[in-house]
Amino acid sequence: MLTIDSNKQCQTVLTTFECSPGTCTDLLEKLEEAYRDFISKQQGFISAGLHVNDAQCRIANYSQWERREDFQAMLRSAEMRRRNRELAALCPRFEPVIYEVAGVF
Repeated sequence: MLTIDSNKQCQTVLTTFECSPGTCTDLLEKLEEAYRDFISKQQGFISAGLHVNDAQCRIANYSQWERREDFQAMLRSAEMRRRNRELAALCPRFEPVIYEVAGVF
């Protein structure tokens, strides 16, 4: 289960995906499949959540990793590079950014 805690020693990755209402469901299904079948099984993975905006033109992904290197290793794997090409076909742009939790209220 996803827990946001400023005392937790982990890396937080926020990724936003731009899509259209016509591709949102397909993109969401691809992301769910990637997490279920591959990403969640990678070393250092803690948890993740997927969020869709009301207009179905953006998907936000919040994930937690034990270490930055674990996330980077997953991204660099042949399997994830293949999956990212599939995701790119459904959305013009997506960008993962690594953060540290600064506060929880």
